[in-house]
Amino acid sequence: MAADRGADGGPKEEPAVAFRRVRVRTERLAAPLSAEDQQLQAMPEASPVKWHRAHTTWFFETFLLAPRGVPIFNPSWGVLFNSYYEALGPRHARPQRGLLSRPSMDEITAWRQHVDRHVIDLLRTDTGRVPDVVALLALGLAHEEQHQELMLTDLLAAFARNPLAPIYSASFKSPPPCSDEPVQWQHHEGGVMHLGAAEGSTFTFDNERPQHRVFLQPFMLARSLVTVRTWASFAVDGGYHTPSLWLAEGIDWVRANNIQAPAYTHREGLAVTVYGLAGTREADPDEPILHLSYYEADALATWLGARLPTEAEWEVCVRAQGNDMQQLYDSAWQWTRSSYAPYPGFRSAAGAIGEYNGKFMVNQQVLRGGSLYTPVGHSRASYRNFWPAATRFQASGLRLARDVV
Repeated sequence: MAADRGADGGPKEEPAVAFRRVRVRTERLAAPLSAEDQQLQAMPEASPVKWHRAHTTWFFETFLLAPRGVPIFNPSWGVLFNSYYEALGPRHARPQRGLLSRPSMDEITAWRQHVDRHVIDLLRTDTGRVPDVVALLALGLAHEEQHQELMLTDLLAAFARNPLAPIYSASFKSPPPCSDEPVQWQHHEGGVMHLGAAEGSTFTFDNERPQHRVFLQPFMLARSLVTVRTWASFAVDGGYHTPSLWLAEGIDWVRANNIQAPAYTHREGLAVTVYGLAGTREADPDEPILHLSYYEADALATWLGARLPTEAEWEVCVRAQGNDMQQLYDSAWQWTRSSYAPYPGFRSAAGAIGEYNGKFMVNQQVLRGGSLYTPVGHSRASYRNFWPAATRFQASGLRLARDVV
């Protein structure tokens, strides 16, 4: 009998192996940090590293272990680390997560180890192979990978407020440069296309389904992301002071917040320095510009005589021509002009687990791709990230689109 195959065509990873791999990576990401580092919360939208480690543990304990009779490690902690699951009871206010000095970092580590042992024990039993358990495990691992990215971006937001410009890791990677100057375009003829993930054995989030048909006019999508050099030229040309380039809400946001550059970015003429987890450095002009808000991405696209793609254009072009495109998943999440909304036929799952995605489908924009902070293999063509338009603490960038006349 042929072995089960994974999404990449290789052997499918055993559940216990996948669980250990993801959980160990979380701890490796936290390992360089002191207890004080893990306590930082830069703003209400972010969370402390310690909280992320605890919340992902709470998720496995609450949804996987407790319903199967495993005693709760500390019942009083649920209110602290329940993120937004209304069906599961009260929650500590999100903007005050940085005030939770107790439980300590060491207590969270002990909790993680306790839950890990019980999950591994469960996966070794017949119950661990029941479809419902397998599906919950896959969701929990994808959920933890999302929090691995948030651990890094939330930490960067906190470190960026320290005048000493702390370094998380001097070897932390920078986004790869792009070689497309001027912009090279991928043409797509449009037509009736399928959007979203098909039902199957490979894990996808519920907001990627159901697959459905869309009609697209012919369009072009840039092979690579907009660069630091291009953004600097926009800024030098007065882009932040030209209302005709901006959405009305965008120019109000620029003026109200005195925005002159993307987050963690400083410009002197065409010279640009950026702050990241490896510290402050001079940006390569050919690397993608990061930490753009939706407003900035839209204005920059307008200045370039282009526009943001729709999420349908992004997905169908990547599926058809992805091998010819650069920086899809390893550099920046790419803003689209699509509002985050349910696909036709979408239904949230029953119970608390159904609160995972559907309740956030309002006042947010879809981003596609993946960033330098995204775990390798986590994202895919149908993946839908989403953030409010003013968000900049994520590694968000711009891939241009144009209509074909």
